[in-house]
Amino acid sequence: MQKITERSKIGEIWATPVGHDVIAKILMQMGISEKTITGPLVRNLRLSTVMKLAKRTPLFGKNAKPGAIKELTDALVDAFNSEQDVVVPKNESPTPAWWKEAVFYQIYPRSFCDSNGDGIGDIRGIISKLDYLKNLGVNALWLSPIYDSPQDDNGYDIRDYRRIDPMFGTMEDFDELLAAVHERGMHLIMDLVVNHTSDEHEWFRKGLADPESKYRKYYFFREAKTATEYQLQTQNTAAKTPKDTASSAAQTPENVEKSTLTPPNNWDSFFSSDGAWNYYPDQKLWALHLFSKKQMDLNWDNPELRADVIDMIRFWLAKGVDGFRMDVINYISKVPGLPDGNPTIGALMNFTGIEHYFYGPRMHEYFRQIRKEAFEPYKAFSVGETPGFGMKMAQLATAEERKELDMIFSFDHLETPGHVRYDDYKYDLNYLRDYMVDWMQNYGSQCWMSLFYNNHDNPRMASKVDPAVGKDPRLRRRIQTLLAVMQFTLRGTPFVYQGDEMGLVNYDFAGIDELSDVEVKGFYKTFLETMTPEEAWEKALCGTRDHARVLLPWNGFPEDRPERMKQEPDPQIEELYRQLIALRAASDTLIYGDFMLLDGSKDHFHFLRMPQPSHETADHGTPGGTSVFEIECNLGDSPLNTSGPIVCAEDPVLLFSTELGFTGAYYDEQAETWKLPESVKDSVQMINKKVLAPYEARIWV
Repeated sequence: MQKITERSKIGEIWATPVGHDVIAKILMQMGISEKTITGPLVRNLRLSTVMKLAKRTPLFGKNAKPGAIKELTDALVDAFNSEQDVVVPKNESPTPAWWKEAVFYQIYPRSFCDSNGDGIGDIRGIISKLDYLKNLGVNALWLSPIYDSPQDDNGYDIRDYRRIDPMFGTMEDFDELLAAVHERGMHLIMDLVVNHTSDEHEWFRKGLADPESKYRKYYFFREAKTATEYQLQTQNTAAKTPKDTASSAAQTPENVEKSTLTPPNNWDSFFSSDGAWNYYPDQKLWALHLFSKKQMDLNWDNPELRADVIDMIRFWLAKGVDGFRMDVINYISKVPGLPDGNPTIGALMNFTGIEHYFYGPRMHEYFRQIRKEAFEPYKAFSVGETPGFGMKMAQLATAEERKELDMIFSFDHLETPGHVRYDDYKYDLNYLRDYMVDWMQNYGSQCWMSLFYNNHDNPRMASKVDPAVGKDPRLRRRIQTLLAVMQFTLRGTPFVYQGDEMGLVNYDFAGIDELSDVEVKGFYKTFLETMTPEEAWEKALCGTRDHARVLLPWNGFPEDRPERMKQEPDPQIEELYRQLIALRAASDTLIYGDFMLLDGSKDHFHFLRMPQPSHETADHGTPGGTSVFEIECNLGDSPLNTSGPIVCAEDPVLLFSTELGFTGAYYDEQAETWKLPESVKDSVQMINKKVLAPYEARIWV
């Protein structure tokens, strides 16, 4: 691939994987369409010209320091040249795999099911609900962390990777859970959190205490520098209550001579406003934490660290665990030397320094090592959480021939262009359609998509589409039905988050004191610097992860909880999930079949799922068989005039509609055609095939 320079044209940069995804991310942050790049005018501009034009924008302003444009240009060129490989998407029959055919169900253990009445979900609670999950149709479970942890970030700060946190149970409980899952023909994957550990982990304690310990090189410890002119840019304003020896050693600026407090670089933390470094005055050391002050980043460049992590992974796989979801796994490789982040990139992406670790120089090497030494011997499954990845980077991480990850979670569909999670706005489903179509058509058959809307880190999608769903059960049901139909009929592996099947939406929290999310509390303090308390709370309420972390309704409703926090499961949504999951499981076409877009005009999502040639006889006679599925969706809140079924136009059989639910249509093997039960024919005939009600979805065969 040709080396990128400041003389390169935008079209040439767009053709590189990192260039494509970085530019796409910047455009998304700015709310600008990607079509801007593909037009001849912009495509032929040189990077140097674009940088000169950028100098006139608010990004730089009149007070930009000398050389800011040159620094930004150099930073971008370095990023664009960091990857020379390109994956050419294939259009072949996908390689079968159990995880492609599965429907995953994410369990957030502390809020899933409480078996002992202490207000915290636990492993025995999960065991008690396995038959429910099996009956729902899911055949793979993903457990968020249950390892021993101080719970600063709800278990994503691990103190001991080989011990179960007592709040969840014991190792014996886990072994029983794993056996019970496998007895039901289901799979279980765990959360692998190895970008960082808790500061209470034995490795960190020993590394901090002893400069000769091998663990000193397991983390990013840096000696303090003396500053003759110290400028406190983003330091803490309130001392954190010490929780233990290691964390109490990390002092705030008020407790240390400012002449020694020069952080090793200007990187931001995702969870705190005072930068990404803890200072330990007794040792005169800094230590890196990209997340909370108790989540210390591991140094993956150290081969001994990698060997210990891989040994830990094998410990769980030897028990019979079927794989892992890998937390922020693309962050494990940092640029050597941990150089300062570019301020302009930091302003664009909201986090300074991110260009030095979101796609690190040895990331692919580490992915391949983990797969070869840990996953392959056990035929284990991997899905990586990869913030910042676009499609091109995802291809490089997941293409089968590269032997790295099986799948990744890309998050670009969770917010529309120009918005972030903490913004108060109505999500436009037309963007979701365009995003899905792009990935369906261009990701390649040697790569495989994860299909999800919700997880433990995001508010509920239905509430983003229309906040009124919290007060309008009919609207809630329509939107959630639409989302579910798309999720289970597009090509990829669906991930259901606990409560999706219950129809849960965002909760009506009343103030910051009702939240436990460490991330939102940090952001709330930042919001207060420029907003009124009311404005800051509105932003916090929009984005808090606690919407997805409240105890599920089947745990009962605590007497001390206000009535506004009460939600009840919707049995109609649960039955819908059960039937859609069953339909997908029975149809090879809905799993491996081809995708074709029929209409993507405003508010309309009309597409086909067609059998793959090599799979044509795999499920003939089952719901699906060699049939073509035609799915039509109204993405808006008004009736939509359409052309009706196109491919199935001669004798369309309605399998499902939002208005009627599943019709009971069945495949008549003797007649080799789909038929409707006599009891529903009149109701189906009354449907106007060319008008879709607001948020209506239909499936034709």
